[in-house]
Amino acid sequence: MASRGRAEIVVHFLTLYQRVTDELGRRIVGGAWQPGEALPVEDALAAEIGVSRGVLREAVKALVAKGMLRVRPRTGTRVLPAEQWNHLDRDVLRWKQAGDAAALLRDTGELRRIVEPEAARLAAERAGPEEIRVLYDALAAMEAAAAKPGRRGYVEADIAFHGALFDASGNRLLGSLGRAVDIALEHSFVVSTQTAGAVEASLPGHRALVRAVEARDPAAASAAALAIIEAAEQEIARSPGRPGDGV
Repeated sequence: MASRGRAEIVVHFLTLYQRVTDELGRRIVGGAWQPGEALPVEDALAAEIGVSRGVLREAVKALVAKGMLRVRPRTGTRVLPAEQWNHLDRDVLRWKQAGDAAALLRDTGELRRIVEPEAARLAAERAGPEEIRVLYDALAAMEAAAAKPGRRGYVEADIAFHGALFDASGNRLLGSLGRAVDIALEHSFVVSTQTAGAVEASLPGHRALVRAVEARDPAAASAAALAIIEAAEQEIARSPGRPGDGV
């Protein structure tokens, strides 16, 4: 019984610590404290949030690891400029989505233009039968989801497709990058698929990309990836769910 009690305390502590980390992270991204500004003294901030100083310290450590805070003995805990944050951190991406969705969409689109056409080119050169099978499976999942009421599961299948493309490149850093930015991709895909006909219109481009990879045609694969990105940008521009439209 004592062992189970300790386990329950640990679970509660982790949940509370994560909640405080989330609260502080959202405040920083939202501009509650400007770069260079010190957070309130530990006792005051812990009391405001309603947690112990120990929980607050653990949350601060997490934000230090994400490049958002710096702790110094004499100057206290200060917010670092956004340029120093780890913008590939999943929590930071979530907070940016909530705090500055338009900027996240812009950054995601620019990153995709830089990375995905090259990943597609490499996939056409390197992908083996298994990688191509995974791409076709992801494409089939997209097609199946597109036929469901409400397109349920389409965004998840689309994310899996692009993750499979990064993996098919044969570059492990690109594969890790794809997994790191899946939250940003989800945000982008949710917005880009809200216009009428957007889902159906996206499928031919994804089919063309897989076929180009299978045909070992790097130029066609790269062009297909870029065409998918450009089409998504057009859908985002007219989407009823784009930031600034009350969504």
